[in-house]
Amino acid sequence: MKATTPVVVTTAPNLRRRKVLQVGATSAALGLLGAPAVFAQSGPKIRVGYWPIAAGLPFYSAVELGYFKEAGLNVEVLRFAGAQQIMEAMLSDRCDGSANGTGSANIAIGEIAQPGTFKIFCSNPSNVDNVLDEIIVPVASPAKTIDDLKGKRIGSGPGIQNVTLARTVLERGGATGATVVELPIGQHVAAIAAGQIDGAYTLEPTGTIGRLNGTSRVLEAGVIAHYVLGDPKAPWFGGSASLTSAFIQKHPEEAKKFIAAYGKGVAYVRSKAAEARQYLKTYTPIEGPLTSEVPLAAYTMYNEFTPSDIAHFQKFFDLFSERGVFSKRLMVDSMLYKG
Repeated sequence: MKATTPVVVTTAPNLRRRKVLQVGATSAALGLLGAPAVFAQSGPKIRVGYWPIAAGLPFYSAVELGYFKEAGLNVEVLRFAGAQQIMEAMLSDRCDGSANGTGSANIAIGEIAQPGTFKIFCSNPSNVDNVLDEIIVPVASPAKTIDDLKGKRIGSGPGIQNVTLARTVLERGGATGATVVELPIGQHVAAIAAGQIDGAYTLEPTGTIGRLNGTSRVLEAGVIAHYVLGDPKAPWFGGSASLTSAFIQKHPEEAKKFIAAYGKGVAYVRSKAAEARQYLKTYTPIEGPLTSEVPLAAYTMYNEFTPSDIAHFQKFFDLFSERGVFSKRLMVDSMLYKG
């Protein structure tokens, strides 16, 4: 696997302005997406990777509201270009955990490569009500359903999880002969506007961006729940927050404190979503009208999973086994943090 150097963001407690240290070509290409704070505390450093999308909001909130600092934790925030890079960093001991929004299938691929490495303690389910995934088309497209995309060029986010899901949704939606074009999610609306693609399987806030600028419209939302899980309202656990087993075993008390502080971030987003949205501007490219418009995912902590939730999570993983992406069937329950 090719390693990717993250953007490391550090802020000492006595400094008011944030300092951003960009390391390597990948970091330079990412640009400044915001500068989260890292508070210097005693104890081991907890290096947490995030992908700058809305699903990471509980983590962003926990950092900004000082929940980790209050717990006496030394958290270092690492920004990555994508979920696969976070997983690779955890495998190579360059990162101790992932924030919500990190692809669950990407984490699973790492778990298969090095069994026992990853423990999921929070996941962000989405569906037709809690929208994350969607198919978008040009605003003037005549398409009314996914099967109208037969033979079209359809964009997909990068990485094996996005591409596999895009192909599955198109096939099961009846769009035979469609070609999947892998593109960074931030380029989907521009590629549609330029006529380079006829639509895209994408993640929010892409659909909201396209709607607000008049470029695209959502053809169908919650497509993974519909076409992979078989129920538009089923929870698709597409992204997860996790810690490495090595960190949990070496620092069990700090791991418990971290997960508890993270849980406070989840509770804050659940109870004060409108207020929490302000932190999207610091950690993601989401700003202006998008801050209040972009849909938010739901969140499920490790001790909140029901048997039905685990069954839906397993069905999602089984798709990757059936398609040969996973070299073996991976049981979700074995990857869940037990407390």
